[in-house]
Amino acid sequence: MQQLYVNQQFPQDWIRMFTHLANLFFEQSKLVTEQADDTAIDLRFTEVYEESPSITADIQWQGTHYTSHFAEEVKETDEREQLRQRKRMYSHVLLDVLEQATGMNQEWGILTGIRPTKLYHMYRQDGHTIDEAKQLLQQRHRVSVRKSELIAEIADVQLNALPDLYSLKEEVSIYIGIPFCPTKCAYCTFPAYAIHRKSGRVETFLDGLHEEMRAIGKWLKERDIRITTIYFGGGTPTSIEADEMDALYQTMMESFPYMEHVREVTVEAGRPDTITVPKLEVLKKWGIDRISVNPQSYTDETLKAIGRHHTVQETIDKYWLSREQGMRNINMDLIIGLPNEGLEEFEHSLAETEKMQPESLTIHTLSFKRASEMTRNKDKYQVADRETVGKMMTRGEEWSRDNGYIPYYLYRQKNILGNLENVGYSKPGEESLYNILIMEEAQTIIGLGCGASSKFMEPATGKLTQFHNPKEPGAYILGFEEAIDKKIAYLEELFPSSETIK
Repeated sequence: MQQLYVNQQFPQDWIRMFTHLANLFFEQSKLVTEQADDTAIDLRFTEVYEESPSITADIQWQGTHYTSHFAEEVKETDEREQLRQRKRMYSHVLLDVLEQATGMNQEWGILTGIRPTKLYHMYRQDGHTIDEAKQLLQQRHRVSVRKSELIAEIADVQLNALPDLYSLKEEVSIYIGIPFCPTKCAYCTFPAYAIHRKSGRVETFLDGLHEEMRAIGKWLKERDIRITTIYFGGGTPTSIEADEMDALYQTMMESFPYMEHVREVTVEAGRPDTITVPKLEVLKKWGIDRISVNPQSYTDETLKAIGRHHTVQETIDKYWLSREQGMRNINMDLIIGLPNEGLEEFEHSLAETEKMQPESLTIHTLSFKRASEMTRNKDKYQVADRETVGKMMTRGEEWSRDNGYIPYYLYRQKNILGNLENVGYSKPGEESLYNILIMEEAQTIIGLGCGASSKFMEPATGKLTQFHNPKEPGAYILGFEEAIDKKIAYLEELFPSSETIK
């Protein structure tokens, strides 16, 4: 635990901001306002406001003094925007002095949030040119030239895939969560429960989900609202039986409006041990040919360590089976930094992926999520160091370009190894539209099913309101009717009927 002694009081949200930044350099850190021991970092801030505000940060650590100064012109008159600017300036100098003291360079600068590309899109919508938007990322947020170039490239690909990205607020997308998996992976915190049939909760959950789909579909039809994309996630949606999948897709087709205009329907089939010919035939019957077959790693020992009860060969076999059964767009996921894996194992995973050439590949960086088995028992899982995961990410970038893939979405997570990112790559024209929409928060996304998160966006302002369905199947079964009512109430505010407007 690295302590940072600050001789002044700050609000709690500022303390959290400083702590997030310090945690980029130290595995754990804590800001204290009482005199700390000799190992603590002595941190002082000075704020001066003359023609423009300026902030100075000084730290004394291990017998050496480091300082950083940053000034910026105030252009905002709104009080909240001015506060945001002050917080950003404090972050700027704190990051700089910690980089000096530790010798570590943070390519993402002060950005600790999930969606850096969303910030770039905002600058572009405000009228800034591509070069100006990149400069703002570098100057205001200390993002490296390399990462700002990556963001700009991704945004360009997104706008080619969805030319109307900035004007889709009058439509919605649908996320449908199926909370069952064969087993739960050690790194997972998604709503995912080992599937078993004795309790009847699978069947009861599905009964509730059908009702939720019908109710939301009915409301959308009455308001004449179109759906852009539909995404079945989880859990693993292919954990349920083929006839249960068939019934869900029938309800989708019967309940949702303008299904012929939906641009994309995706079904996660991430666990290869859930993929069967009858299930693939059901997908094909309903015209669904976008799925995922996720290896995560091509090392059997790693799969065992993280709790995936399938083999590497099963992943390969199910991929080719899916191809034979007409799946034209397959995504695969790889995770860098899994237990006992380094550059050699990742090279092997890339070599195996190269043989298959899926339409898209997402390269995730392992994140220690608070509620995961891996985080609760960190000592049990030996993971790669910062330098190694950085090399693995760079190798993934090189491999993707060499194999004709382009980056099309990016997101980050708290406690992610090496302060890196997750990047989705695709063959040109094969991008997942849902992934773009959810990452850039470009429209309302209605979550149905267990643990599904809805994000309601005000079309005029872009303001987001979140609502979460119950995570546990039993709680969902008891509360789905109330969840339907609450979601419809949110939707009524966003998309009022003509009678309401009068």
